[in-house]
Amino acid sequence: MAETLFALDRDNYRECQSLFRGKREQEYYRGDYWVEDASEVDVRAERRAAGPHSIIRIRSATRQFFRRTRQHIREDGTDLCVLWFVKRGRLVFSNQCGNQVAQPGDFLITRSMSPFFIECDPDENGLHEVLNVTVPTHLLRTHIVHDVATSLFVAMRRELVIAENILSEVLADEGVTAEDLARTLVEAALSAVGHAVRQNGAAVPARQTVAERRLEEVLRFIEIHLSDPTMSTATVSRGCGISPRYLSFLLRTSGTSFSELIWQQRLDRAKEWLANSGPDDISISEIAYGVGFKSPAHFSRMFKRVFAVNPREFRLSATGGNDPAQGGAEPHFECVLEVPTTLQ
Repeated sequence: MAETLFALDRDNYRECQSLFRGKREQEYYRGDYWVEDASEVDVRAERRAAGPHSIIRIRSATRQFFRRTRQHIREDGTDLCVLWFVKRGRLVFSNQCGNQVAQPGDFLITRSMSPFFIECDPDENGLHEVLNVTVPTHLLRTHIVHDVATSLFVAMRRELVIAENILSEVLADEGVTAEDLARTLVEAALSAVGHAVRQNGAAVPARQTVAERRLEEVLRFIEIHLSDPTMSTATVSRGCGISPRYLSFLLRTSGTSFSELIWQQRLDRAKEWLANSGPDDISISEIAYGVGFKSPAHFSRMFKRVFAVNPREFRLSATGGNDPAQGGAEPHFECVLEVPTTLQ
């Protein structure tokens, strides 16, 4: 549920420097923040936390200014990125590279490790509004590999509209959405932003070769049919309308073989499933069959060979649960060698 991060009016606007980061000074990063000494002062910020991220909406009828200097960076080395969705008014961003102006509908990313100056101006109706998302830079890099050394402006794309809608819904939620789901939704929005950044400036998508399209079809077919224990090169090649020899060629170009790809995908899906479920949710046997293993024993052996722990031990470590063996809730399978004949 959203909470008030700060609210400024004529009575307290001179205290904005000590208020804009919240009561515990945990939001944003250090910098000089001030608002214009105007006849009307009205600045309000709402915040919703989602894991390490914060969604913040700032609405203002007053000009605002923020400055991050090298002195601030020396005093506060927090490497944080802020995603800006400009809703109303305009945002003027200045750094050593020059000035850029963001209008309603524009999107930009700023980073705390480089000095900059921001001016937020209300529109002709006297209103300014932005939606911010604060993201630790090391986490943002899982979605955006582009080096955001100073700032990054991105042309408005459909993916950014989707991301903004998701974030706005999470912020507006009245406590119905669980915290873990809120974090998942924010991660989905960040993925959409990452896709927009990757596609930015590409007027025409890169053309795929025939082999690349065929490989995509193969990988999609395998993912859909991963739970089928009888899946083989014959079934995949037949399902994709190609020969087994061409299938082997496509996989070699991606640096893998059919059996390696299948087992790795099955084990990765099972590992993710184990990490996000407990014995009362689903048994290890069901997970083994669900990802296409013919027996829980074979699954246990393969899992331990790759990850150095058996599935039960991994689940206990990942979920922090009690040992199901103590209560008999979930059996522990001994490792028994079973040859996967369908993948030969």
